[in-house]
Amino acid sequence: MQTEDELREALKVVVDPEIGINIVDLGLIYEVKISDGDAHVLFTLTSMGCPAGAQIETDIRDALTSIEGLSSVTTELTMTPPWGPDRMSDFARSALGFF
Repeated sequence: MQTEDELREALKVVVDPEIGINIVDLGLIYEVKISDGDAHVLFTLTSMGCPAGAQIETDIRDALTSIEGLSSVTTELTMTPPWGPDRMSDFARSALGFF
């Protein structure tokens, strides 16, 4: 059985196509839960009108559905709390020039 940390690591293959940084380092993943082989991902976008939202959601599902031991993957988009640059990892801040 996979752990929540392992699923977060697997989600690093999902890149925000407009920014070019993975969604984990951008801080777009708010929560990853696993229960009885079912994964649930609570995520956000950098803005309400983000045109990449549908693609990011599809990519999240695609990244996790191939993981052995998971029987289902659900996603949930939230805008609360709103995303901000303070949610980014040091890697993302450095790559985007926030230091």
